[in-house]
Amino acid sequence: MFYKSKQIILAAAISFISVTSQAQSFQPDSTVIRQLFREALTRGKSYENLRYLCTQIGPRLSGSEGAAKAVTYTKQLMEGYGFDRIYLQEVMVPHWERGEKETAMVKSAKGKQAVPICALGGSVGTGKKGIKAQVVEVHSFEELKQLGRDKVQGKVVFFNRPMNPAYTEAFLAYRDAVNQRSSGAAEAAKLGAVGAIVRSMNLALDDYPHTGSTRYEEGAPKIPAAAISTNGAEWLSSQLKADPKLDFYFKMTPQTLSDAPSHNVIGEIKGTEHPEEIIVVGGHLDSWDLAQGAHDDGTGCMQAIEVLRLMKTLNIKPKRTIRAIMYMNEENGLRGGQHYAELALANKEKHIAAVESDAGGFTPRGFDIEATPEKINLISRWKSLLAPYGLHHFGAGHGGSDIGPLKNDNIALVGFRPDSQRYFEHHHAATDTFDRVNKRELELGGASMAALIYLIDKYGL
Repeated sequence: MFYKSKQIILAAAISFISVTSQAQSFQPDSTVIRQLFREALTRGKSYENLRYLCTQIGPRLSGSEGAAKAVTYTKQLMEGYGFDRIYLQEVMVPHWERGEKETAMVKSAKGKQAVPICALGGSVGTGKKGIKAQVVEVHSFEELKQLGRDKVQGKVVFFNRPMNPAYTEAFLAYRDAVNQRSSGAAEAAKLGAVGAIVRSMNLALDDYPHTGSTRYEEGAPKIPAAAISTNGAEWLSSQLKADPKLDFYFKMTPQTLSDAPSHNVIGEIKGTEHPEEIIVVGGHLDSWDLAQGAHDDGTGCMQAIEVLRLMKTLNIKPKRTIRAIMYMNEENGLRGGQHYAELALANKEKHIAAVESDAGGFTPRGFDIEATPEKINLISRWKSLLAPYGLHHFGAGHGGSDIGPLKNDNIALVGFRPDSQRYFEHHHAATDTFDRVNKRELELGGASMAALIYLIDKYGL
């Protein structure tokens, strides 16, 4: 009798779970989306998971010990949530180290003044003695070329083009200014410059230099490249107007080591009806070395994991496979995103959508969509369901750097877009720390991506 009672109880439990699951699948989309946001805002895990990543692991530059610890942490985190499959993809990544703290000094008729700089990622060093030379200020590559070799050779080129504050969307201001950071040193070297100093990519005026990658041309001279804070750039420009022949001294000791082994970290929930169709959500696990990599891009990684956790917690059984990816090496090489796409192609995987969060953990505003017009229209039709949660922006735009290598006409690349106004105050700077992240904003972001992925999964593209 006792045995039969246990059977009856077990059958009832199974029946309840089945009914609950079926009820979930027949619930209106607005109800499911509301549940996703409620769970994220009341019991979300992104914020505390980010706290550990930032405060217990910290900087995660590719090839570093911090990056390796982050791989282990995120793998164990997803294992703890019981996702269907968790695994690593090995990838070789660049290994650049900053070395000793940089120093810079301006010498003019009024004396010496220290200025805040930091080496740009991938830069060569100045040598132990440093470099001292006169400075020539330019605002564009065209202006640099007009000066010519006679006025540039043997000098430090100071690229002082501010990010344009007239743009409402801060990323457009970044787009129009960032080439001086990525290519300035290479262009200056062509004309015989001995160094390059670049105004930080920051709309605010402060004393924090912002790093980021610089690139050299194969077979061409390599000169040291550093970022100067926006306040430092304003001050240096004013000093040059008063004394065009002032000397600039700087010393940096970075070095590029041999490529190092690292990993993309991947977790997934397998689809129930079309498991061969894959929807990706991800961020990049690596960060620059000046801070904790909170907004760039610890927030994106924790939100990606949260998307899967929300679905599992709410017993949402996706039709298609939902895959969270922590990409390695977005900052100085994009090796993780490229390697993932190469393996996806080799394994003949079918990706229908990829969502990337790499714009900070601020208040959600919507999504940029990189796809055919038909797919953009399909995704935009859900705006009315998501608008109550502040998601009003739906339209053509950049999907993301790590998901970019997946691009073809059969996939929609979707960039999660939070409010951008504060992002560049922290981007690649010493201020990119956990305490600059707001819990509610962060959790809203995870729920926003979960809601969109729920809709893509349910209706397809």
